[in-house]
Amino acid sequence: MKKTILVLLLCVLPLFCYAEYPVTGHAQVSGDGKVAAASVNPDATTIAMNVVKRGGNAVDAAIAIAFALGVVDPHNSGIGGGCFILVRLADGRVIAIDGREMAPAAAHRDMFVQDGKANPELSRTGALAIGVPGSVLALHKLQREGGKLNFSDVILPAAELAEKGFAVSPLVADRMVSTAKELQKFPATAAIYLDKSQQPFAANTIITNQDLAHTYRELARLGPDYFYRGDFARKTAEWMKKNNGLVTRDDFANYQIKLREPIVSQFAGYTLYGFPPPSSGGIHVAQILNILENFDLHKTTSSERYHLMAEAMKFAFADRAHWLGDSDFVKVPLSLTDKTYAKKIARQIQLDKAVNNAVHGDPDLDIPHLMNKHTTHIAAADLEGNWVAITSTINTTFGSKVVIPGTGVVMNNQMDDFSAQAGAANAFGLVGSDANAIAAKKRPLSSMSPTIVFKDNQPVMTLGAAGGPTIISQVVQNLLYTLEFNMPAEIAIKQPRIHEQWSPDLLFVEPTMHEQVRNALVQKGHEVKLWPNMGFSQIIQLRDGKLVPVAEPRVIK
Repeated sequence: MKKTILVLLLCVLPLFCYAEYPVTGHAQVSGDGKVAAASVNPDATTIAMNVVKRGGNAVDAAIAIAFALGVVDPHNSGIGGGCFILVRLADGRVIAIDGREMAPAAAHRDMFVQDGKANPELSRTGALAIGVPGSVLALHKLQREGGKLNFSDVILPAAELAEKGFAVSPLVADRMVSTAKELQKFPATAAIYLDKSQQPFAANTIITNQDLAHTYRELARLGPDYFYRGDFARKTAEWMKKNNGLVTRDDFANYQIKLREPIVSQFAGYTLYGFPPPSSGGIHVAQILNILENFDLHKTTSSERYHLMAEAMKFAFADRAHWLGDSDFVKVPLSLTDKTYAKKIARQIQLDKAVNNAVHGDPDLDIPHLMNKHTTHIAAADLEGNWVAITSTINTTFGSKVVIPGTGVVMNNQMDDFSAQAGAANAFGLVGSDANAIAAKKRPLSSMSPTIVFKDNQPVMTLGAAGGPTIISQVVQNLLYTLEFNMPAEIAIKQPRIHEQWSPDLLFVEPTMHEQVRNALVQKGHEVKLWPNMGFSQIIQLRDGKLVPVAEPRVIK
């Protein structure tokens, strides 16, 4: 009763309010307390803990989760997609592994333009939507750099799960329903994710993916060569040729991971490591926090604080649209994270009024795509000093909707993350410029934001999120509440979230935000739109020498 009264008071008073989400089973600590992991699915996290019992560390646990999620959470991620990996290893090294998908060599700037206008269907469904996947090579690199076990040790548990059967989670069942008509177009996909009547499976139905189990076992036996130079590449290239796709065996053979320099910034006495381009996450998480530190947030009301966050996001996403792209192809100004630049932006922000923006999004924009949860984040840490943040994706729900026959692997539709045409919105409503135009062997811009936080040169938190462009805003808010306001991660993650991405110029808010606060934001000039929830975060925090893993409580049970 006292707790309920306290929560109500916090809502009424201009401080903080959080929703009473149920505790999830997706965050676990090993029996000896030395390793922690958090993911979107309890089966995947349990597999990670079993790997730890066999002598694995946080690196092994994170990789095991990644392969398991390809089985039980196939609409979000898997080896048919890409990932960004940020890891602080026990020896003190911080490595950023870019496993982002790559455009095929035959890709060209106007490949999705028909009759002078970008055709979004071509970049989102079917063969042309698919980029060369990078997750397998990136996870293998991570294993070699910091894992204790063999690569096969972290793959085979997921192969066994796919082979013996797994329950369709309510979340996956929901996504099957929303994409059933598209899944029906591809026989190999429908054979796995639809029943004999071509209808989606009900939640908790036990299904198998025998082809994926075989693919995993071959990966365990032969390593990445099976995927990039062997049978998987051959099967994919043959299917592409029959279906007017562009990806070839040479594209697979020529794929390379990239080791990037992390984006390093300072906030509230902490040092933040973020992921650099082709991620926009590291730059804009730092930029937004830099803008916010120009205001005394402890003296603001809830509505003022949310307003300031929204305005900072607005300016950052405007910069994203103009400047960001694959830094191997375009010059991305790292001065975007400069604190002097942030002060210049902060001077344009008023506490009582939203900045008018003359540039609006496409009026034909499909708003429901904006915050659908495509992508997943994995957090893992151990007391030896390994801290892992992996954000993995196949882009939109079930990616391109294509499963390459005989592989069981859902292929990405990452080509939609390019700017098919300057000013044209992608599936998430994000617009871009020539910096993110399609080019052969280029990597599309991403919002994935794996982040590791340090205090006095020691790691104290790893975090990231899923949810398209809301990844950036989720990570910002989680960092703001934990670092600036000293909230425990399990409280910070429950705070009502907002998201503003400049185009469309709307302020998305969760319904758990108090109505009084929402009304105040409207009075300041924001066009407020309620959204059920703003994505899924995973956090691990070091507190009092103990690892505290926190999984997203908003996940559909």
